[in-house]
Amino acid sequence: MLINKNLSTPLYIQLYNNIKDMIEKKEIKEGEKLPSIRNLAKKLEVNNITIVNAYKLLEQEGYIYSVKGSGTYVRSPNYNLNVSYMEDENMELMTGGILPISKDSINLATVSPTPEMFPIAQFKQSLIEVLDRDKGSAFLYPEITGYEPFKESICNFLSKNYNINVPKDQILVISGGQQGIDIITKALISPGDTVLVENPTYSGAIAAFQSRGAKIIGIPMKKDGMDLEILNRYIQRYSPKFIYMMTNYQSPTTYSYSEDKKRELINLSKKYNIYIIEDDFLTDLNYDENIKLPLKSIDHTDNVIYIKSFSKIFMPGIRMGFMTVPEKLFKDIIKAKHTTDVSSSGFLQRAFDLFLRKGYWKKHIDTVKKVYKNKYNTMIQELDKLKKYDISFVKPNGGLSIWVKLPENIDCVELYNECKENNVAIVPGKIFFINDSIYSNYIRLSFGAVSNEEIVEGIRIIEKNIKKLYKSEDNKYLPFV
Repeated sequence: MLINKNLSTPLYIQLYNNIKDMIEKKEIKEGEKLPSIRNLAKKLEVNNITIVNAYKLLEQEGYIYSVKGSGTYVRSPNYNLNVSYMEDENMELMTGGILPISKDSINLATVSPTPEMFPIAQFKQSLIEVLDRDKGSAFLYPEITGYEPFKESICNFLSKNYNINVPKDQILVISGGQQGIDIITKALISPGDTVLVENPTYSGAIAAFQSRGAKIIGIPMKKDGMDLEILNRYIQRYSPKFIYMMTNYQSPTTYSYSEDKKRELINLSKKYNIYIIEDDFLTDLNYDENIKLPLKSIDHTDNVIYIKSFSKIFMPGIRMGFMTVPEKLFKDIIKAKHTTDVSSSGFLQRAFDLFLRKGYWKKHIDTVKKVYKNKYNTMIQELDKLKKYDISFVKPNGGLSIWVKLPENIDCVELYNECKENNVAIVPGKIFFINDSIYSNYIRLSFGAVSNEEIVEGIRIIEKNIKKLYKSEDNKYLPFV
């Protein structure tokens, strides 16, 4: 890889052309790992941005691909860019529910609720009551840790619903779950630190950890939680800063941890004196009599940092949540919070405090559970019809999604592209994995933002595209089609 700094051609274009030629001539073979940005920049005596721009152009052209937490690899020169390439940035926006989707599309991608589900009347009453009661004081800055009465309500909420008992001095009000992750990242991670996460997992958390230069190691998910044998081994090998996990209806797998695994996680945390970050936004949405509790409910060593977001099943735009902070970390966490924002909205905290105190939250959850359970049953019923195509899935009996495993000869990205062309939005599971070493073919289907009729039609279109992809495989037809 030679570049000439005396030429008028930009350095990154020279590098791009060199690597492209080597790939096309098969001097660099498919699957071969390219040098890291830092190492190649040092070797060529150029800025990192030169390497970044060259790699970005190569990836856009389909010559290379990147794997989160692993590196950059060569793709086959015969790779079909039109069929298989997807923009990671757009895909991650879609998983957060903020990518514009045609109004005619059936949105099975987002876990955000539709506006019809918002408890407008009750929250409006809370807002008016706060204004009448507090007048201008409602718009003063609260303490950086949060509005004191609201923190009291949160403590009561935790004790009554989740059997979690923490003092209000360990409650920090935050603007949604993502901010909680960002704050912890700023407070605890230094470049080079290791973080253990479930694999697959929430891409927003991975982005936060990567922004601080963390080394991210994935622990394979089983149907009852992380593989604890591998977790135990990796804790000893890597001495991680913390473990990031979702106990109930994990995203994207929808799996929930068994009681045995929860107890073992607490034991590992105590044995190795390691923090566990528990991210919770769906525990409330169970559709059977099996009430699930967070890991924090059995944490007696104060090693679990519990993050709770109200946004996904309340009103996403409100951006309201909280986290419990171990006493020994409180000073560092508060410092990180202050660099993020001075405080979360005092007016909304006061209103949400009343919303909890008056029992509106409980009524809201009871209402949405009925609606979501009906949608959940519809999706399960429709997906059961597709089992003849060798798809499989675990019935989570809760949450807002189904994690569907596809047959080996259908690629999740190809199916995503086909569905997109037919105005159905799904999420290819590939974007949730830390690396491709254990990657399997999955799609995530969510039902929070669609009607029962849209679920039926969406699954029908997915079936049509599965049949199309099956038929295109060596021009062979399935015997049952």
